[in-house]
Amino acid sequence: MFQLISDIKKAKSATLVLAALGAETKNSALKAMAKALDENRKKILEANANDVSNAEKMAEKGKLSDSLVKRLKVNDEKISGMIDGIKDVIKLEDPVGETISTLKLDEGLVLYQIKCPIGMLGVIFESRPDVVPQIMSLCLKSGNGVAFKGGSEASNSNRVLFDVLTEAAASAGVPKEAFVLMETREDINHILGMHEYIDLLIPRGSNEFVKYIQNNTKIPVLGHSAGICHIYVDDEADIDLALAVTLDSKIQYPAVCNALETLLVNSKIADKFLPRMAKLFKENNVEIRADKRAKNSIPKDISVVDAKEEDWDEEYNDLIISIAVIDGLEEAIDFINKHGSHHTDAIITTNKDKQFEFVRSVDSADVFINASTRFSDGFRYGKGAEVGISTNKIHSRGPVGMEGLMIYKYVLIGDGQAVKDYVGKDAKKFKHQKMDQKYGQ
Repeated sequence: MFQLISDIKKAKSATLVLAALGAETKNSALKAMAKALDENRKKILEANANDVSNAEKMAEKGKLSDSLVKRLKVNDEKISGMIDGIKDVIKLEDPVGETISTLKLDEGLVLYQIKCPIGMLGVIFESRPDVVPQIMSLCLKSGNGVAFKGGSEASNSNRVLFDVLTEAAASAGVPKEAFVLMETREDINHILGMHEYIDLLIPRGSNEFVKYIQNNTKIPVLGHSAGICHIYVDDEADIDLALAVTLDSKIQYPAVCNALETLLVNSKIADKFLPRMAKLFKENNVEIRADKRAKNSIPKDISVVDAKEEDWDEEYNDLIISIAVIDGLEEAIDFINKHGSHHTDAIITTNKDKQFEFVRSVDSADVFINASTRFSDGFRYGKGAEVGISTNKIHSRGPVGMEGLMIYKYVLIGDGQAVKDYVGKDAKKFKHQKMDQKYGQ
């Protein structure tokens, strides 16, 4: 514990150095990180193979879910994805010091609002070793320090990735102390109480895991506790489009938070749409849990489980889909707002008015029209990578990229002005004029 506190304190101090680094230094460090990942593929894959082997044994004993094992696996393609993510971060503009607004208070008295790093972050995640390069690259570019705590099932993978990346970044002039890797379960409870040193916590994992973090710390938490995503297939949907989008949303990667969990189908097209959709689900080994109306529209030769009330509030993270037949857009919106997790929800329809109403009324961070829920992702949104998905309504929402790691400060530049001149009977008047001028120009 004492070593952890010491490391976090050093990291907190190092964030001041990191925040002052220029874009050229940070980009050089990111290039070195991308190169190091490519050069150390064998080492990374060997470490991951060890983790996967141990995880599969735990899964066989019921000590680890199959979805976590899937998230844990790293291959050459995933390493290439990590590298591409870092390269995309390099392309992003350096946000530190960027001017948000400029206001002339009076002649010779100008107020700038500029972006600055939040400071010291704590990232807690389960499985998915690719979180390490994603978070580190975004934190480095945005000038934030970060302490990582990954799941024990990914300990070898996380350690190798962390060592490779921090050594590479340090070779380009980035303070190595700004990054901390925590490796024991006890470390989680220790950092939850470190509100004096950690400015923001970002948990990534299961519903229960995120809720535990949210309920046991004074540190602000950015994240989501569940990914219960819906698609509503309207009676004015393009059927072929609906089939393709729904299937992709469910099977492309079912173990993640933006995968489809509940499918809502308008009763007017249920008999036309559901037989074809159910056949596709069957061909792709998707278990169907349907309400009575949906079951009546599915051919008898396709196995269907009767949906229970709790299915509508379930995040499966697996090849399981719950299906309900409803009578219209208003019912779909009410259902989603009641049972959803405010993550990602989509409508399939050609009707523009219904599209507009769905977007306006569904209370989710990501609302899609005629597109797969799997697009809800920082990399796909052009953010380079993401630190997580937030269903919060303050600070940042949806896939959170570098903008979610920034806050702002006000810089006032004057010429000897005093407040006493702006109060009283003959007080000077503020101009409060917006300006296009950028800070530092």
